[in-house]
Amino acid sequence: MNELDLQVQQRDFVSIMGPSGSGKSTLLNLLAGLDRPSSGEIWLNGQNMATLRPDQLALFRRRNLGFVFQDFNLLDTLTLAENIALPLSLDGHKDATMRTRVKQIMSMLGIEQFMDRFPYEVSGGQQQRAAVARAVIHSPQLILADEPTGNLDSASTHALLEVFQRLNSELGATLLVVTHDPLTASFSNRIIFIKDGRVFTHLERQGHARQQFFSHILQMLARLEGNHGVA
Repeated sequence: MNELDLQVQQRDFVSIMGPSGSGKSTLLNLLAGLDRPSSGEIWLNGQNMATLRPDQLALFRRRNLGFVFQDFNLLDTLTLAENIALPLSLDGHKDATMRTRVKQIMSMLGIEQFMDRFPYEVSGGQQQRAAVARAVIHSPQLILADEPTGNLDSASTHALLEVFQRLNSELGATLLVVTHDPLTASFSNRIIFIKDGRVFTHLERQGHARQQFFSHILQMLARLEGNHGVA
């Protein structure tokens, strides 16, 4: 990344788009605290992440960030409910508190009936919803999603994106989604396009219908890519 200035406000729903090699993955790793910037600063909730020791950073990341990955990253030896409860368990919450919270979030995401199922016993879409539930159960300051719809069929993709919209509008969750998919990006409120490690331009939804916003995204991608495919 080079001279990239990016601000994400509370309750934002932001997508990051750009061609292969533009720096999307690097940006996500920096925001997640997995890599440290060679220059510049990354602030989250009033804390400069670059100043934290490794143990402090791990704790800060666990309490302030939620992660959603393309490959779900659920533990097959745990039920969906146990997977979802992991962030609370690591912070020492009582069992009764965890059960109540897990039931609430699974009910909101439409997977309450699968509480006692193992990941390999449910569909990909249900696994991804469980991964989203795990990411939000501890009410993080920021949810980072890396190509969250990459392994989903079209029906599961729409269902997950509607979940993201609900989390943003009803729970006030702040989301930053890295994606190459215009459909996924069209559910967000703001899109940052990056190229060669810099902000190329941005789009804001500003009350536009999603289909109209989708068309604007396609036009911007064509401009960004010089009419070549997006990776």
